[in-house]
Amino acid sequence: MIRTILLIGLGGGIGSVFRYLTTIIVSKYYNNAFPLATFIINMIGCFLIGAFMGFIENGGPNDNYKYLFVTGFCGGYTTFSAFAYENSSLMSTQNTFIAFTYIAASVVAGLLFVWLGLLIGRWM
Repeated sequence: MIRTILLIGLGGGIGSVFRYLTTIIVSKYYNNAFPLATFIINMIGCFLIGAFMGFIENGGPNDNYKYLFVTGFCGGYTTFSAFAYENSSLMSTQNTFIAFTYIAASVVAGLLFVWLGLLIGRWM
């Protein structure tokens, strides 16, 4: 149990740092109403969780890797709570079209990237 908690904490901490760094990099080159950094983070997270799970389901390494990379890293990296908050903020500032575009693009692309990650993970 302690090992599992440590693996999840380590992965989550690293994922959170990567989330912050991704936001900094995207914000340096993009400044608009559409929350591009969170969108990119969510799509990368969707791809990674698909790839990790595909690899694990295909007879990959033991559960420790799942705790470190899926529960930990992906859990610390992805940002659907920020996603919900940003959409609420967009709607409250009369950017409803951008909010619905963001919601639709996130759901469709997220599903596509999970599927692609699963295919690649199972191929590895």
